[in-house]
Amino acid sequence: MRYCARCLYPENAKPTIILDEEGVCSGCRYHESRQKLEIDWDERRKIFERILSEAVDLARSRGLSHDCIIPISGGKDSHFQVWLLKEKYGLNPLLVKFNHAFNQPSGLRNLENLVTRSGCDMVRYTAGLDSVRRLSRLMLEKVGDLTWHYHAGIRTFPFQVAVQYNIPLIVWGEHGFAELTGLVSLEDFVEFTRWTRKEHDMRGFEPHDLVGQGDVTVRDIAPYVYPSDEEIERVGVRGIYLSNFFPWDAKDQAETMMRTWNFSPIAFQRDRTFNLYAKIDDHANDVHDYLKYLKFGYGRATDDASMEIRHGRMSREEGMEMVRQYDANEPSSLGYYCDFLGISKDRF
Repeated sequence: MRYCARCLYPENAKPTIILDEEGVCSGCRYHESRQKLEIDWDERRKIFERILSEAVDLARSRGLSHDCIIPISGGKDSHFQVWLLKEKYGLNPLLVKFNHAFNQPSGLRNLENLVTRSGCDMVRYTAGLDSVRRLSRLMLEKVGDLTWHYHAGIRTFPFQVAVQYNIPLIVWGEHGFAELTGLVSLEDFVEFTRWTRKEHDMRGFEPHDLVGQGDVTVRDIAPYVYPSDEEIERVGVRGIYLSNFFPWDAKDQAETMMRTWNFSPIAFQRDRTFNLYAKIDDHANDVHDYLKYLKFGYGRATDDASMEIRHGRMSREEGMEMVRQYDANEPSSLGYYCDFLGISKDRF
């Protein structure tokens, strides 16, 4: 197995990664491209502001109460997105939350904090535990992902709300796959698409593909059904990524949100990473990440250490020690989820 000469990613990192002739991965090259002097961040900010201005004008012409939609989990990125659009740009966003039912106290506390601090309206869909159990068990067997419903919900429900409320603009935070593995180029100004939602977030499955399997019914898939092309076109819905328009440093932004909006990191050592501020909204993420380790041989500590190496806050040797310390750890929440799904650890 070959590994990146700079960070810690293996050549089989997902969804895709490329090692060039110097042995440097596409994720490191993407990060490198964001530091280049020829990247005109002022011009990108102006493009973003024009998009916001058009959205506000359209919202006013439609008599809407909200200027845009921000999909949220309650985490660090959610805080930063809402803070930027509300405090810096004076917009009135509608917050949209898909409640996947796998919450932990830190996530619930930060979600309440975000809604309180921002003063924004929020629409929240809570998935029923019976449906969650059926979908999680099926997709664990089918694609090795017990959080399929989580990704499907947060990538779909905001578009259902956009169509229902006639709101054309959805503002996401970072393009996660670009930041991790360099899946796309910064020059492309990529936007959210139905295709990438299906292929990357939903493992190649639309919800109707699952009906009739593992006791899944049409009633179970309601929040995961994407609006039709006609509905999207009628409203003019588009989803943009803030990381295309601004320099992006999740750690720096998390620390800003701790100071200004009282975002709270985890206060105890975690099972599978040294990072105390990211992916802290649900305890199923540890099991999800453990599955990645079992399938592909790397985990969350590799992700987090690689980002720290790229930002110059950690040496490659220090990162390797973090990987040795965390990546192979079995999460303490595994037993809970095996009980929830009605399977043994051996079956898992």
